[in-house]
Amino acid sequence: MEQLSRHAHRKDEHLSLAEKFYEPRATSQFDQLRFIHQSLPEMAYDQVDLHTQLGPLTLPVPMMIEAMTGGSPRTGKVNAMLGRIAAATGMPVASGSQSIALKDARAVPTFSVLRENNPDGLVFANIGAGHSVAQARAAVEMLAADALEIHINAAQELVMPEGDRDFHWLAEIGEIVAALDVPVIVKEVGFGMAYETLSELAQVGVQYVDLGGRGGTNFAQIENFRRPEKELTYLAGWGQSTVESLLESRQVPDLTVIATGGIRQPLDVAKALALGATVAGSAGHILHSLIKTDEATTTAQLLDWQVGLKTIMTLLGVQNVAELRQQRLLLSPELESYCRQRQLTY
Repeated sequence: MEQLSRHAHRKDEHLSLAEKFYEPRATSQFDQLRFIHQSLPEMAYDQVDLHTQLGPLTLPVPMMIEAMTGGSPRTGKVNAMLGRIAAATGMPVASGSQSIALKDARAVPTFSVLRENNPDGLVFANIGAGHSVAQARAAVEMLAADALEIHINAAQELVMPEGDRDFHWLAEIGEIVAALDVPVIVKEVGFGMAYETLSELAQVGVQYVDLGGRGGTNFAQIENFRRPEKELTYLAGWGQSTVESLLESRQVPDLTVIATGGIRQPLDVAKALALGATVAGSAGHILHSLIKTDEATTTAQLLDWQVGLKTIMTLLGVQNVAELRQQRLLLSPELESYCRQRQLTY
């Protein structure tokens, strides 16, 4: 019971600190991208189709509710709301890390409420890298999940006072990918991905990645706040932004990409898709809305995002996500410089 209470307290602490450090203006660099307006769309708004494919999974919209929480009574209530929001909006919803529930069955209901409240929708399980194939299967079974996220979070762990210090992950990730019969998505948690990392993942059979770019919830900042001396403030800006990570991912074309990190509006979603993502996800913004408003208001906002995305696609004269992914964006001088120094083609 003591161990469960300790882990549950940390889950509640993460939830509170994510809201404490929420920034209304994200630093994911979507503001450094521009679409070119087309005055003659030659199509109707009603012609826009938001369906997209994530491997074998058909998504009604190219947006998802990203991994947040679970593991305590308080976070279980949040997950119940997220499940209902997912059911109402048609958006997939990902669980927070289920590691605590794999160790102690008493925590399972705080995660399974996602499926209970979203019985017919898409639910993604979530474990940290370093787990076994058996544990991966157990996490999927716990939620009757349609996919599994494996989060890789070396930067968070190193700043976390009680975090891991051993990061031999790649071989086990490959084993899980080979063994499971649902899509396995390798996910960063806010520090972005480089094409070197993406290439390594592809070499062990990974087909799906969640870039988890810098610009949204900042776990270096959160974990440093939990340190007694708070001495690692210099790592608050560590990693690649979501936009930089998307540009990196274009160098490894065989991967299916989910873009997360500082997605705060439908225009961010459209830009992420135009840079090659199949789906864009949000976590911190949705949590902020739930805390500051309520479940109904948050649901309405995400439905408005879908209207907004269709509006943007109509302005661009594109009828589906595949056509949107062919759009070319103008990059700021800063992003052009990044591509040049990293030798990225765009």
